[in-house]
Amino acid sequence: MTGKTRSRKITANSCKHVYSKITENLNRPSELKNMSLLLNTQVNSFVRSPLFYEILGAVTVLAVILLILWWKQRNLYSGLRSLPSPSGGHWFLGNAPQLLNSVKEKKFFQLLFDWAKELGPMYVYWIGSKPGVILSDPKLIESTIINGMRDGSLVRTQITRKAYNDIAGPILLGESGTEWQWRRKAWNPEFTPKVLPKHFDTIDRACFQIIETIKETASPIEVKADPLFVELTTRVISCLLFGIPVDKNRSTAEGPPLEIEKLYQAMSVLTYRILRVATGEKIWMKYLPIKSSQEYWEGRKYVETFLIPRVDLALQMRDNPNKNWEDICPLFKQSMLVKIAAKEPKYDRDSLIAESIEFLIAGTDTTAHSLSFALGELSLNQNVFQKARTIVDRTWETYGGITVESLKDLSYIRAIFKETLRLYSVSSGSTSLQAERDTIVGDQPIPRGTRIFWSTIAAGRDPSIYPNPEEFIPERWLGDDGENDRLIIMAFGSGSHRCLGENLAILEATVMLTMLLRYFDWELVNGRSSLENLQQNLLIYPVDRMPTKFTVRELARQTVNAK
Repeated sequence: MTGKTRSRKITANSCKHVYSKITENLNRPSELKNMSLLLNTQVNSFVRSPLFYEILGAVTVLAVILLILWWKQRNLYSGLRSLPSPSGGHWFLGNAPQLLNSVKEKKFFQLLFDWAKELGPMYVYWIGSKPGVILSDPKLIESTIINGMRDGSLVRTQITRKAYNDIAGPILLGESGTEWQWRRKAWNPEFTPKVLPKHFDTIDRACFQIIETIKETASPIEVKADPLFVELTTRVISCLLFGIPVDKNRSTAEGPPLEIEKLYQAMSVLTYRILRVATGEKIWMKYLPIKSSQEYWEGRKYVETFLIPRVDLALQMRDNPNKNWEDICPLFKQSMLVKIAAKEPKYDRDSLIAESIEFLIAGTDTTAHSLSFALGELSLNQNVFQKARTIVDRTWETYGGITVESLKDLSYIRAIFKETLRLYSVSSGSTSLQAERDTIVGDQPIPRGTRIFWSTIAAGRDPSIYPNPEEFIPERWLGDDGENDRLIIMAFGSGSHRCLGENLAILEATVMLTMLLRYFDWELVNGRSSLENLQQNLLIYPVDRMPTKFTVRELARQTVNAK
């Protein structure tokens, strides 16, 4: 036995001996003084032992290393300290407590917006000595995203990629470089403007089901509009993606039935966790025995149970292309899932499940909540409402209803939706980029490693781009020769990473709003508070779910019954 080993063993045994003595004599005060002296002797002995100096040396070295790293990081980002920064931060943690509290209260988007109003179009928050730059200038955001991702100076942040890819596996939103490129190439053809007219009948039937649902309850009777729009968008994306009929009275044998409320609740849990991880929660925390972890695993299990039979069948069809699949629903055979599985062999079971979850998220809440906000703004802006209704009635009478051909005459309805997206960009603050190398944003040098966020809620209220930004003015999206494509719309992103489903979302919204204007009058039960009391999982939604009183228009009663 070496001297050091013997010293450690003696010290350890001595401490155990002292501890046992103290325990035995704890109820004998007269002996505590002796025990104290004994303990003091053993401590002094330990301090003089080689083990103590080994531990002290290791701690000192670690402290020096941490101090050097802290100083290097602080010096690296020192140039950003000239930017305005939120007040009220912790002396050591910086703005981390404020950020984490806003995520806990589901108000992260609101915090970034409030800071933008106070600090201007570019500011920096600090998590310890690590910065996050926030942009709210629309032109600067667009040029930063497009140019930065084009020249490789900006990439998706590692923490955001981990948050998305931890849903069930690597997905389009969580990848970059070649891994992003082959996924994007596979999905692009499914969402081009040329393809969308083929989906018009699906969208039309789904929208009319919502009209029938409202008609069955409108007397007027209060209806929560947001869940209706969630039903609409879920049915549409489920039909396109999985071949599930939009008719709520039909089902198919390819997998479990579509239970919209259960699926929505499960997806809400998953999306909220994405935001928490993207803003600092550790991935391993999902294994802790706490309520949020339990909800996560239950939600994930429900979604995967819904998806796995369909994904497995799509892969079987890929592996057996010559088999006669006559028992399979024709809608499933034509679904995006089957097409993508057949077209891209790089997709396996896990990645197709993960990608399906991503498209469910992207194809439901985004359009559904935006429709709720459009419904609310129309109710509170009767001049816009009446103008839109006049256009809808004229178009309806010209074409005998809403058709693919009639869409060209409904630019004002599309403008209403775009104006809604300007004011209520539901994905505000939900993604970020990171400087891969030193770069310039505007006139500001940005060191490598800096995270860059943008508040599209604040950007949509920039008066230099959108005059009278707090007013609901759809006309700003129209020009003398039609729609104003030069005006920046931030809700769908920018550049090559722009949202795949942009055209699908606008088509769904145009058809749904047109039908609502044709068939109903309505008013918000809670007035403007429905548009102001908002929260955020990953996407922004109305807390009260937009309770609305609908009344069927007299001229539309026979039209509804006839259809």
